[in-house]
Amino acid sequence: MHTFIIAEAGVNHNGSLELAKKLIEAAAEAKADAVKFQTFNAKKLVSVNAPKAEYQKQTTDSKESQLDMIAKLQLSEQDHYILQEYANEKGILFLSSAFDEESADFLEKLGMPVYKIPSGEITNLRLLKKIAGYHKDVILSCGMSTLDEIQRAYTTLVEHGAKSVSILHCNTQYPTPFKDVNLRSMDYLREHFDCKIGYSDHTLGIEIPLAAVAMGAEVIEKHFTLDTTMEGPDHKASLDPEQLKAMVSGIRNIEMALGTKKKEVSESEAANRLIARKSLVAARNISKGEVFTEENLTMKRPGNGIGCEYYDDLLGKVAKREYEADALIDFEEMEN
Repeated sequence: MHTFIIAEAGVNHNGSLELAKKLIEAAAEAKADAVKFQTFNAKKLVSVNAPKAEYQKQTTDSKESQLDMIAKLQLSEQDHYILQEYANEKGILFLSSAFDEESADFLEKLGMPVYKIPSGEITNLRLLKKIAGYHKDVILSCGMSTLDEIQRAYTTLVEHGAKSVSILHCNTQYPTPFKDVNLRSMDYLREHFDCKIGYSDHTLGIEIPLAAVAMGAEVIEKHFTLDTTMEGPDHKASLDPEQLKAMVSGIRNIEMALGTKKKEVSESEAANRLIARKSLVAARNISKGEVFTEENLTMKRPGNGIGCEYYDDLLGKVAKREYEADALIDFEEMEN
């Protein structure tokens, strides 16, 4: 199992190309699979009257409109080319979410290998049809959505040519209260959709993404920033670079720990069978010809002799030689 980990830079570059490059460096150093940004035309995304979310009011200038806030976070087409090339140099996959059809067409021209559809666009069927028509793998976040809305989006993507669809359970509150995470929704989604299921996280810390992987999430998306104290809508609900490293490392460890469905003796513990298990031994000195009884037979470590499970089978047999106290009983004693 390999969980596809998306380090979500989003708009945490604050409109700075240099900050965006540093975010790519941090994601690559953390060994995430992909670093993802957001591609949009602010004037096509937000109307002049659109209010900010409460968390945005708390983390940005409260007098500033959502349009003004978003406009400062828009990357140019040239920025995208530069960042994609830089990501390639750093050995990490460059991704971006399109918020409109024009942006989607630009990302296709850029050669986007995978398309990520944010929760807010799940009902934008025109955009979904456009992206599905590129015949690429699609990752769909489903925050704020009902099952019917997810089904409609999934069906639209499949019917219009998406190569594959992965669905990410998500809660879009920044940060998400633990009581609202509901990781068991991943099981619910598995029951209804024949596709990969993952999780896009907006909680504080790394516990919830790790738990999601332990529950079978095949894709993880998590916001990160260079500094959680920076001004901007998403910084405070993001991981810092060291936390991102810890999350990726923790996920890889969990993947190894999940193992297989078989219950068998592992290579690392095989030697402990001799140390921790017991064998049949003489409880006291035993003479040749003496009958094995509960008084002269007991079980002690190490476990390299006759196993404890044969205790009752040995009772009543006659000793073929003398034994000193604590001596292992010979395997030949089991023979008739």
